[in-house]
Amino acid sequence: MTDTATQICELLHEASATHHRVFRIVDGDDPDWASWYAEWLIDLSELPELLGTTPVRSELVYILVALDKEYSGGAQKAAWEDFYAHRLIDHFVASK
Repeated sequence: MTDTATQICELLHEASATHHRVFRIVDGDDPDWASWYAEWLIDLSELPELLGTTPVRSELVYILVALDKEYSGGAQKAAWEDFYAHRLIDHFVASK
């Protein structure tokens, strides 16, 4: 895994842990989880710096939901954070 992918993977793991703490009263259940993640990743993490661009919030929400469906729909061997990190890099960095 590249250094950037590793760092994004770690941010996603941190976002997950933080989200679960924030939504602890409902055991992490949040139907609009992707909006929360997008806001946290854009405003409270180093994701924009790592990607070299600040994603538009709605685009990041869309990508996170699409990644969730893709990851959940297949037999993935990688941890979800690894899977998402590489796809985020592909989408936001490779498409520049």
